[in-house]
Amino acid sequence: MCPRSSPAPRRPATPRPVRDGRRLLVVSASMGAGHDTVAAELVRRAREHGDDARVVDVLALLPYGLGTALRHFYRGSVRHFPWAYAALYRLFLRPGAGRRPGGTPLARLAGGRLRELAERSGADVVVPVFHLGAQLTGHLRARGQLSVPSAVLVIDFAVHRQWLHPGNDRCLCLTEDAAREVRKSTGTVAEACGPVVAPEFFADAPGADGWRELFDRLGPGRPAVVLSAGAWGVGSRLDTTVRLLTGNGFLPVVLCGDNERLRRDLSGTPGVLALGWVTDMPGLLHAARALVDNAAGQTAVQALAAGLPVVGHRPIPGHGADGVRRMAALGVSEVAGDDAALLGALRRLTATGPARRERIATGRALFAADALTRILALADAHAQRARR
Repeated sequence: MCPRSSPAPRRPATPRPVRDGRRLLVVSASMGAGHDTVAAELVRRAREHGDDARVVDVLALLPYGLGTALRHFYRGSVRHFPWAYAALYRLFLRPGAGRRPGGTPLARLAGGRLRELAERSGADVVVPVFHLGAQLTGHLRARGQLSVPSAVLVIDFAVHRQWLHPGNDRCLCLTEDAAREVRKSTGTVAEACGPVVAPEFFADAPGADGWRELFDRLGPGRPAVVLSAGAWGVGSRLDTTVRLLTGNGFLPVVLCGDNERLRRDLSGTPGVLALGWVTDMPGLLHAARALVDNAAGQTAVQALAAGLPVVGHRPIPGHGADGVRRMAALGVSEVAGDDAALLGALRRLTATGPARRERIATGRALFAADALTRILALADAHAQRARR
């Protein structure tokens, strides 16, 4: 979070010709797959609505190869040196008061490129879905260097300080609790819109039957439990968790992402289905009975949309651990602190009954509003003021 200061006058918006449809510029980041997944769904919704949208990777806007270096450093840290990422999180990102280093100095290096892209594309609104993008748009808006509004889509349950910049026009959050934190910290207009998830996760998935047949062949009578390791295949003691589940009557289905070494290692364990990159996530989640999650990211919210109970276990440090705890505090998931708690939660939630039904209903209640509607309303209000 940047310290509150008196913003510079914003550059008057250049009147735009009246046209059908609005144009969104979505600022994502190639950090795993979660941010890009949200960005792609926003684009799909906008085009279905008759508007237009495009996505830009904020890491690609950084000069001198800094974006690539940042991605490699983050990936290496969470995979091999989680203690290092935990330390950086405490220094740069952890919520709370007090002066600490921020992300604006890095983000502002991409300012000229983003401003030029927004003007060249005719964007009516800029939508960061990654915290570095939020720092960038907030910096530009506060200095009058971005002529269209910015609506930050905060996709984390735990809103860390790098999502927050008082220069942004609006923040859209997963929950009302998160929106309240944003308003208190920055004074920015903030509201809850729920997660942005593709419609295929809510409906009956055509591929679910095929997954169920596969599960029945591999582990007859064993509830299939998905273990998510994210796009990069990051997890703590996954082999131990897998053995625990196979030894207690479950069929572990491990999402290894692009971590081929992890997939090979786990594939050698009897009674385990270790998968690489999965293209039919709706079918898989509809066929399984629970998700064991370690990051409170997109796989977790996709599971909630699909009606799959979520149990947090051995979360990755930093935002992952904070997000897992926040999800559980909201009542949409549980946290299992040890092996016994994990087995107890899975036995209760994979069995048909009131505990499973209540957890599913609470999770689906998060999806109460449409982020795109709020984003377009901001763009329309800004355009009306510019025409006056």
